[in-house]
Amino acid sequence: MSENRAPESGSTNTPATSVTPPAPVVAALKRILKPLVHLLLHFQITFPYLSELLKSVYVDVAENELALDDKPQTDTRISLLTGVHRKDTRRLRGALKEGEVLPEVVSVGAQLVAKWVSDGAYLDVNDRPVALPLRGDGVSFEGLVLSVCKQDIRPRVVIDEWQRLGIATVSDGMISLNSDAFIPQSGIEEKAFYLGMNVADHLSAASKNIRLDTPPYFERCVYYEGLTDGSIAQLKAMSEAEAMALLKKLNRKSLELKAEQESAGAIGSRRFNTGVYVFHEKQD
Repeated sequence: MSENRAPESGSTNTPATSVTPPAPVVAALKRILKPLVHLLLHFQITFPYLSELLKSVYVDVAENELALDDKPQTDTRISLLTGVHRKDTRRLRGALKEGEVLPEVVSVGAQLVAKWVSDGAYLDVNDRPVALPLRGDGVSFEGLVLSVCKQDIRPRVVIDEWQRLGIATVSDGMISLNSDAFIPQSGIEEKAFYLGMNVADHLSAASKNIRLDTPPYFERCVYYEGLTDGSIAQLKAMSEAEAMALLKKLNRKSLELKAEQESAGAIGSRRFNTGVYVFHEKQD
């Protein structure tokens, strides 16, 4: 791997510090980038577009996460840290961050599903979410929506959107949840949000772990090669069932803790994300 050498005289780029990245880290980055590039090409996102986007991320991280406590962050220092030209740094600083705001349908939907799959009032004897009538004297979808959203959103609007996304079905006046988690079957905005949040959080935990200068995050996996399709099917089914059971348990505990906080008048400032993924493919 060649060094990140300073550009020759006359280059339009500001030179970054000349270093040779650790070879194992470079190998890991190439492995991470391959599925990312597949995703980019699928959506016809070309290298020039990504390059400009990457510049803005470099500037954003340098400005907001690498600032010195006793000194203002300047264009010159950001340029020195990132290798991004000063004129580009000046242009990109303070630019609006697009796509980082939680879509309303995701925020509301996740809260509604979390309560539906955890609150005993909405579960059967096997702790499965029951089908709900739109409205009624007992438990109803309208009551569920009002308990989470108060008067802000009409239940009919939520149902229409959930049907579009494949999250719920309506039959004979009863609304049934198609999944135990908020997993839209369609809707690029919602899927893209979860892609960004979950992959970013996993990568944040993994990257902090490899640095060795911060307390480690829990990150483990089970990996095997040379398996048959039949073995994969069994492992996939087991993984999904066990993982869903864990996520439901964590969801119930999270709701309990949130309710306790609210009763005590405590306001939290931290977020928590535990995710599980299952992947399998044919080996070369």
